[in-house]
Amino acid sequence: MSRSSTTTRPINPHDYLEIDTLLDDEERLVRDTVRQWVRDRVLPEIGHWFEEGYLPMELAPELGKLGLLGMHLEGYGCPGASAVAYGLTCLELEAGDSGLRSLVSVQGSLAMFAIHNWGSEEQRQRWLPRMAAGEALGCFGLTEPDAGSDPGAMRTRARRDGDDWVINGTKMWITNGSVADVAVVWAQTDDGIRGFLVEKGAKGFTTPDIKHKISLRASITSELVLEDVRVPADAMFPDVRGLRGPLSCLNEARYGIVWGAVGAGRACYESALEYAKTRIAFGKPIGGTQIQQQKLAEMALEVNRGMLVALQIGRLKDAGTVRPEHVSMGKFGNVRGALEIARSARTVLGGNGITLEYPVIRHMNNLESVYTYEGTHDVHALVIGGAVTGIQAFR
Repeated sequence: MSRSSTTTRPINPHDYLEIDTLLDDEERLVRDTVRQWVRDRVLPEIGHWFEEGYLPMELAPELGKLGLLGMHLEGYGCPGASAVAYGLTCLELEAGDSGLRSLVSVQGSLAMFAIHNWGSEEQRQRWLPRMAAGEALGCFGLTEPDAGSDPGAMRTRARRDGDDWVINGTKMWITNGSVADVAVVWAQTDDGIRGFLVEKGAKGFTTPDIKHKISLRASITSELVLEDVRVPADAMFPDVRGLRGPLSCLNEARYGIVWGAVGAGRACYESALEYAKTRIAFGKPIGGTQIQQQKLAEMALEVNRGMLVALQIGRLKDAGTVRPEHVSMGKFGNVRGALEIARSARTVLGGNGITLEYPVIRHMNNLESVYTYEGTHDVHALVIGGAVTGIQAFR
């Protein structure tokens, strides 16, 4: 009977559980390509962009050239990448900044996904190739000032008027709103909730930006105000009715967050690790003290746990067996875990932790928004609770 041997290979602090071995060559290539682009194009400037409340829109064509806009969709200029490849992309983008990943998520998983899944062939042909190239931007109008977690309570309404539809209402917290060339707007009608494409410049359609944000500053967030906005009949999605349409899109977007949160957490952990190894106090690196090693151990655990959760959900998605409840668990756990990493990393960095010279406070502030959007943390807890008990708490 042979004795099992243990390897003497040293632990890689950046991939403690060797999760890299669970990826195939194409997945690693996608990840490495996006990681390098973020390092070259985003990281040198993101602190300044965050401080100024700005994200340059010339990034969109660059993302399109890399094939990252609507990358998990097929046809119409979209590459049809796997769910795992798309997830790895979201991870690397959010390791740069949550606002950058939000730009890509809203474009591909909300606006483009809605048109791809529910639009007419004419709508797909008109918008998707340009959106995939980053030549046109989209936004997704579902959330309202008084209808967030309960989208069925939306007050935006569309009524028929001859051959047209006339839309009235207000949408809130809309990423890309003021720069979007087309908005996917969901509204109540006499036939239930329907989706409409509202183009920039339509009479009565305004998109004031939301100012004074402390979170997601490197991201454009707007209201959509619709006052007797008239759109033609062919602006409506032809077949989907009710909440099935918008909720299917939200599930796509929050899948990206499952991965993206790991990227934000990883960036904070790596910053704290490097700082702990080089910051000298009382004659030695602070990483040599028990209290800081405890923090770093917890961070490493959370990054690796979150990565494994994201990867398993991605494999289920690629196999066609993922359920919305799986995605809810991923968002629930991974965003909370990333926030815990960020808060702990902030303490490792001491006073330096509150400056934009380091990424931690920026990620920590961003994650406060991620904790809430695409379904609040509390709502995802109820989704999971309903799945395990069979009893729905909010119906």
